[in-house]
Amino acid sequence: MLIPAWLRPANGGCELALHIQPGASKSGIAGLHGEALKVRIQAPPVEGAANAALLAFIAKALGLAPREVKLLRGEKSRQKTLWVALTPEAVLARLELPPT
Repeated sequence: MLIPAWLRPANGGCELALHIQPGASKSGIAGLHGEALKVRIQAPPVEGAANAALLAFIAKALGLAPREVKLLRGEKSRQKTLWVALTPEAVLARLELPPT
């Protein structure tokens, strides 16, 4: 299985390189944005609301507990790196990605 550039193994799980669009009409995965996975989040980018909504969205999408998803980099940026407690293959199997 070919692992995309936005997904890499790390520390007993894997890291996801994401490009976030806060304030969207609905939350969902929008496809690729360069070498990052684009995720639309309904929450506005104020006082960490979009970050909290992003972590909850990814946890639910992957069937993980909230503690199994962590924000590593990009707290105040649209470019974020998350760590999840899954292998890259498991992430690809669980995420519903739009066709490319």
